[in-house]
Amino acid sequence: MDELNHGRASGRGLVRGPQSLVAGIGLVALALFGFWASGDLPQGTLRAMGPGLMPRWLSIGVGIFGLGLVLAAFLKDGEPLSSAAWRGPVVVTLAIFAFAVTIRPFTFGGLTMPGLGLIVAGPLAVIVGGFATPEARLRELVILALFLTAGCMLLFGDLLNLPIPIFPVAVVDALSGTLSTRTLLRLAAGILALGGLALLFLERAQRRQAVDVAHHSMTT
Repeated sequence: MDELNHGRASGRGLVRGPQSLVAGIGLVALALFGFWASGDLPQGTLRAMGPGLMPRWLSIGVGIFGLGLVLAAFLKDGEPLSSAAWRGPVVVTLAIFAFAVTIRPFTFGGLTMPGLGLIVAGPLAVIVGGFATPEARLRELVILALFLTAGCMLLFGDLLNLPIPIFPVAVVDALSGTLSTRTLLRLAAGILALGGLALLFLERAQRRQAVDVAHHSMTT
């Protein structure tokens, strides 16, 4: 009986999969935003990749997948729209926007944001995006942000040598001529990784202490 009701409900109207339609539209919108945000970045080639190559083709992939979901919404029965949980999508969108406006100089109307580079934009995006779930804990997000940012700095800035802004413009200008960019990048990545390790050890020590206290209270 439930299956029959579901079939009747899904067969009404032109849209057969409302959830797929909404998800597909959201992905297409995200892809368009990616194209807009990376529009002034040089793409380069596969042998000499520019900073716009990865975000541009990632946007293409996301857009194609979104169009596939939109098409499936008209061809295949799907789940109806349920009560919206806005926290996740809103927070993740804020994280993407925060990354886009802080990694390099950004101007919108009369507002100008200084370019802070990946070393600031990376942890900011990870921490903000992590609060998409109510179970998020700030210290764990900071640890994850430090490790991920250090890895991205070494991968994209050192190994792949992509022209991605790593440091704030003011820092680059102040240290110009004293240290090479690659040396400064490796030092900064090492500091971030060491900071993440220190917080990780502190977190584990506090958990171990809490377990010992709980065990001691149960045995006394």
